Amino acid sequence: MRETVTLLDAAASIRVPVETDDKYSRGVLGIVAGSERYPGAAVLAVEAALRTGVGMVRYLGPARAADLVLARRPEAVTVDGRAQAWLIGSGLDDGGDSEALAEARVRSALDAGVPLVLDATGLPLARDPRARAVPRVLTPHAGELARLSGVDRAAVLADPDASVLDAARTLDAVVLLKGATTRVVTPAGRMLVVAEATPWLATAGAGDALAGLLGALVATHARELVAPASQDDAIADRLAELAAAAAALHGAAARRASAGGPFTVLDLCAAIPAVIRDVLAHSGRAS
Repeated sequence: MRETVTLLDAAASIRVPVETDDKYSRGVLGIVAGSERYPGAAVLAVEAALRTGVGMVRYLGPARAADLVLARRPEAVTVDGRAQAWLIGSGLDDGGDSEALAEARVRSALDAGVPLVLDATGLPLARDPRARAVPRVLTPHAGELARLSGVDRAAVLADPDASVLDAARTLDAVVLLKGATTRVVTPAGRMLVVAEATPWLATAGAGDALAGLLGALVATHARELVAPASQDDAIADRLAELAAAAAALHGAAARRASAGGPFTVLDLCAAIPAVIRDVLAHSGRAS
């Protein structure tokens, strides 16, 4: 059964800070992203996460990417440490000259034992035993889902519902299939559908921003994602709701940035706070 998720539904997945919060209780998101060849992915993921509302973003990446992240967002922390969730994969280069260091950063994130958002090059990590031991959400587009599932891209495009359902069950993970209509599926077969995007969103870097936005939501709700194994289905349901909310907020920010025309992904990121403000106001949850 398909459940349609609207922008207003996303309000339930936005954590509004209270007076007793500090930067740690508001959530710390760790990000392993970017590379010497693709440093921009790191900038966009960090930018989107900070615009969504976390207490801290901890970024691990090569020097060039880290320098660009700090130039854009000096509040980012570029040393390893504790985080409530980790985003792995956006813009990672699986054949670069810093491969050993990249593997060490990924290993550190996997060893943390906290919820994971796996994107792009990080998607195959869904099969790693360390990833399978924690709540995890995968964010492939059709081509990536095809490679992950060992099928043709045309088969995914022909029947995206069946393709993402099969992947979620096979990988025992929540899977968010990106597209004009976004589908989020749990291993038990629950499907959430989001149709907030504008065609102008089909642009390089949009997925990096979505991953950062989702990572922020997961980090700020990490306590809800820790429970006995008997509650695995409930955890997957909550993770799917967070993923659907991220897709709805991402699409709404794109439409606001677009105003009917082209936009850059940094424009999208800049629109996220106003979208969150309006969603909270309309839901009656404004701070």
